[in-house]
Amino acid sequence: MSRRFLFAEQKVPRYTSYPTAPHFQAKVGPTIYSDWLSQIPADATLSLYVHVPFCTSLCIYCGCHTQVARRKDPLREYVSLLGRELELVMQRTSVRKIARIHWGGGTPSAIGGAAALAEIMEQLARLADVTAVREHAIELDPRHVRPELVHTLAALGINRVSLGVQTFAAHVQAAMGRVQPFATVRRAIDRLRQADIDNFNFDLMYGLPRQTTTDLRETIDLAVGLSPQRLALFGYAHVPWFRPRQRLINEADLPGVTERFDQMNTARQHLYRHGFEPIGLDHFALPSDELAVAAREHRLHRNFQGYTDDGSAVLIGLGSSSIGRVPQGFVQNAADVVEYTRRITSNQLATVRGIALTDDDRARGKVIEELMCYLRTNLPPSSNLLDAPAQETLAALQHEGLVHHDGRLIIVPETARPLVRLVAAAFDAYLPNNAARHSAAV
Repeated sequence: MSRRFLFAEQKVPRYTSYPTAPHFQAKVGPTIYSDWLSQIPADATLSLYVHVPFCTSLCIYCGCHTQVARRKDPLREYVSLLGRELELVMQRTSVRKIARIHWGGGTPSAIGGAAALAEIMEQLARLADVTAVREHAIELDPRHVRPELVHTLAALGINRVSLGVQTFAAHVQAAMGRVQPFATVRRAIDRLRQADIDNFNFDLMYGLPRQTTTDLRETIDLAVGLSPQRLALFGYAHVPWFRPRQRLINEADLPGVTERFDQMNTARQHLYRHGFEPIGLDHFALPSDELAVAAREHRLHRNFQGYTDDGSAVLIGLGSSSIGRVPQGFVQNAADVVEYTRRITSNQLATVRGIALTDDDRARGKVIEELMCYLRTNLPPSSNLLDAPAQETLAALQHEGLVHHDGRLIIVPETARPLVRLVAAAFDAYLPNNAARHSAAV
């Protein structure tokens, strides 16, 4: 086996933050978060992430924090909890101007449909200034895009939709537990466009059970035919010890590391042929898309929603398991809905862990984000980040052609783009103590 494949099997973070979530600490709780919120300047702008941990049904491949609510009462209660949490947060900060809103999950519309989303937005409009929201995005399950939901989304100002496509191959859909014909996705897109919502992201996956490179090419052709501006390409992570539902997937149907690598490369090259530009590790955009423009203008960032041109220093996370960021550090809410409920109904912030950023964290985080966004970084002359462990890692990667390291200039060649996480990991001071909790590089 090629050493490149061995590198591809190494477990490293996805670096949607630094430090990464496994290193968050319980000592950062509601009191510290409340203090951090109070220190944010009033003229700052914030972005808002709303997490809905419910779906109408569970897909066995999914690794997200989500559950099926079979009764309406828990959903109605969760809507009230989000409203109360929003009040608790806004009581602790003088910032009122919201620049971006992102609904994720789970399936946000599963919270109670159009009426529930409208109720939360009405409360948000009472507590904050939403008149300057630049991007209002939501993740949707194409199987549940009803006309009444689309009408409400348009009325709420939703202007970007992310659809979980994954694959159009019927035999792969059956093996992964999510049957979703092409006609279903096309109907969802048609309904959204009729409401003048025409900015779309599609999530695609490789490494799925029974999937082949031919399946990937055909899926990409069909997806591109629906005219999305952005696509994300993720490798399926099989973690049945973490998500027991994945035990229903036959491991014998999963591709090995060599086949996964071939699938990933095949998909990337096919997207290039369709005119999509690579954005960082796993996103692709048409040249005219705002994300591609931000990449060319060096305004690209990476957060828990992936790649973005959102430059706000404040990201408020609402809902169970949601992660937020303020200038002082990261915070995360209770992942368990019962614990989240207990805290909010007790008029507490739901923060259960987080991390206060040190100067070293900020310096390493900047380098890691630049590598993840632009495949290159230039370490400042006074930096001590190029320590002995980093040099040793970079030397090994350079020997395999995965990085060019010349003094403080570090460049990941285009051919090694899918393995950029390995280069970023060279600057991760926390990783040696926790590598096993992350996914393979490819």
